[in-house]
Amino acid sequence: MKSILFAFAASTMLLVAPAHAQVRVSEPWVRATVPQQKATGAFMRLNSPNNSKLVSASSPVAAIVEIHEMAMENDVMRMRQVAGVDLSAGKQTELKPGGFHIMLIDLKQQVKEGDTVPLQLVFQDAAGKRETVDVKAPVRALNAAATPAAQAGHSPH
Repeated sequence: MKSILFAFAASTMLLVAPAHAQVRVSEPWVRATVPQQKATGAFMRLNSPNNSKLVSASSPVAAIVEIHEMAMENDVMRMRQVAGVDLSAGKQTELKPGGFHIMLIDLKQQVKEGDTVPLQLVFQDAAGKRETVDVKAPVRALNAAATPAAQAGHSPH
């Protein structure tokens, strides 16, 4: 009887223990390349239950993966590497063309529409704890819009 009560108590504790808070990644995609092109961008939406930061990314398709930001400087759009992207608790952060995004540099091969690119994203919370999220990003056409709905010319269902 004691073992049954212990098992019940232990399983109940597991049910009330807080779940590990993980950043959610939605609508990931990578822009296709032309032959011999050595870099492309990865884009997505990020939602974190806590204040945290995207601090690094990696992918087997590229020798170098960096977090970048595009911003206007003296009326010129410039792209630069950044140390990370801050995520506010409960708010969506979009990595998109013309803003924050992930650069895949020194591509090992052409990235074609219909392919899937594996990405590994590393996030760090305010306490310094890191978590890794694996993402499979479909490759969209070179002229792809930021969202599939915009690309198709209609609103999402």
